[in-house]
Amino acid sequence: MATLVDGFGRTFPYLRLSLTEACNFRCSYCLPDGYRADGRPTFLTLEEVRRLVRGFAAVGMRKIRLTGGEPSLRKDLPSIIAAVSATPGVQKIALTTNGCLLPRHVRLWREAGLTALNVSLDSLQPARFAAITGHDRFDEVMEGVEIAQGLGFAAVKLNAVLLRGLNDDELPAWMDFLRDRDVAIRFIELMRTGTNLAYFERHHYRAEALEQQLIDTGWMLRPRAPDAGPAREYAHPDYRGRIGIIAPYSKDFCAGCNRLRVTARGDLRLCLFGDFGIPLRPLLQSDDDHEALAARIASQLGLKAAGHGLHQGNTGITPHLASIGG
Repeated sequence: MATLVDGFGRTFPYLRLSLTEACNFRCSYCLPDGYRADGRPTFLTLEEVRRLVRGFAAVGMRKIRLTGGEPSLRKDLPSIIAAVSATPGVQKIALTTNGCLLPRHVRLWREAGLTALNVSLDSLQPARFAAITGHDRFDEVMEGVEIAQGLGFAAVKLNAVLLRGLNDDELPAWMDFLRDRDVAIRFIELMRTGTNLAYFERHHYRAEALEQQLIDTGWMLRPRAPDAGPAREYAHPDYRGRIGIIAPYSKDFCAGCNRLRVTARGDLRLCLFGDFGIPLRPLLQSDDDHEALAARIASQLGLKAAGHGLHQGNTGITPHLASIGG
């Protein structure tokens, strides 16, 4: 089996593939003014996605996460899921969504081959949820999560961006929520991007502080799977649910990196906060370019840095997380 390995011995079985930069929410930490199309070339087509995933599978990718923007805005999302599912070598297909279209579409996505689901839920209080996201859709998201829990997904996880002064006091409520629910909540430390410096300085909350609260109340760190995301996940014998911590500013966060990213326009990004993208789209126009595509992907790993530059204030070429899928 082919395996992608970089110069630091890290392997990469996990691809995060953005399907669109568009989003229908206006989250205060990402797109507070909403998405604005820029007139540049369109996002990857179904056929381009199929060729791309086939190329990555040939060099060892086993887990694909479909992201955005908001991927559910793609009307061909079920067809994309089915195409990824049919790719030899791909074992897991996950989707990250804001959840507002889950009640209408999640059954269809599951039937198409989706195996795991992540839903953004930045607060358990409807009014706070609306204030953070710009939309009063809390009830629809919660309805969709409940439907998803009955569909046999390998995992249903919730994502909450930690925001000082906005939702950093909700850990007790989340614990109550998780007591009898077989879901995981992952608290994500707010990251600085190219457009959110003032917001970051006002609302950044260190995830390690929350992690210490978990440890002090008896939560225990679980072993990490080779193709897992970046969360350090905790469990407690008194709770069915689990809590994950994604702390990009913590020591050695990048040492366990196991994922690459491709933007909605077909650029390979070796790091979420990297300074460059590698265009793959020219090699997605014909099945005849399959071997050249696989070779280009494999040859780029030598350029991957040991870690990001967030501690030095270097956010790379990422203006906001919707531009690359987080």
